[in-house]
Amino acid sequence: MALHNDIGKMGEQIAAKYLITKGYIIRNVNWRINRLEIDIVAEKNNRIIIVEVKTRSSDKFGSPLDAITREKISYLVRAAKAYLNSYRLSHEVQFDVITIIGNDINNIKIEHIEDAFRAPLRTYR
Repeated sequence: MALHNDIGKMGEQIAAKYLITKGYIIRNVNWRINRLEIDIVAEKNNRIIIVEVKTRSSDKFGSPLDAITREKISYLVRAAKAYLNSYRLSHEVQFDVITIIGNDINNIKIEHIEDAFRAPLRTYR
């Protein structure tokens, strides 16, 4: 597996553990259907939380948030709709972003942006 894949997997594991400490219930990690993927699907306060995790070994080439483009947001909204349809859920949806910078587990920076963006529709059926 390529180094960037290893760093990404590490970031998703760190993010899931972080969310658990904040009272989130982890429903899925790396949920996939067709060509859609959601890094973490969590639940809190009767909301489905779609979490995009961006991990970088350093911020030398910019913020991990730079990777959250309009196209990425559109992709995440499609993935959220597919997830909710797959499980026949009609929960309110929240989109969060977690950025992790660092590659030493003892020296990382985590930023959790709750409700990072709003989708045109808040619930799906």
